[in-house]
Amino acid sequence: MKGSLIIVAFFVAGILCGLYHLLPEALVNPDISYYVLCALMFFVGVSVGSNTSALKSFKSLNPRLALLPLMTIVGTLAGCSITTLLLPERSLSDCLAVGSGFGYYSLSSIFITQYRGAELGMVALLANIVREVFTLLGAPLLVRWFGPLSPISVGGATTMDTTLPIITRCSGNDFVILSIFHGFVVDFTVPFLVTFFCSL
Repeated sequence: MKGSLIIVAFFVAGILCGLYHLLPEALVNPDISYYVLCALMFFVGVSVGSNTSALKSFKSLNPRLALLPLMTIVGTLAGCSITTLLLPERSLSDCLAVGSGFGYYSLSSIFITQYRGAELGMVALLANIVREVFTLLGAPLLVRWFGPLSPISVGGATTMDTTLPIITRCSGNDFVILSIFHGFVVDFTVPFLVTFFCSL
């Protein structure tokens, strides 16, 4: 949760710097977000590639449980489709793009801002932070009401890093490998799904 609060603090600081013109013109250039995005994608690749122990441990995963990331993706996109009924001013592709962040706020919000503008990018940032914070705070209740797989599914892309400790504590050590695998797979789909829905 501390990580989410830090991200929100930086976001608010960025808004204030933009409002009061506190940054040099070179840093306010819209093209800079492209280079930030490239750097972010590079470091995501480095983190995935360097985690060889997690990649090896995936071999011991129950094949049926390996479908959980797919169910998370399908369930999230189905929920986002229903959201368009409540938000008629937003297109289906907007809602699907926001939902396709799966909790990965730093990456998805940059993509969406670049493709659809700052307003939807801010919505994506807040929606994905809320998803992570809800997992961090609600994991015990999720396990009690819906079973040990529920906080993993709700956590989305965050289950291999920020929400892994709370999932381990609430669901049990038996679900650590599944949680890492789930986060890895969902994380991998974020740039492809977000850009796909943004380009519709």
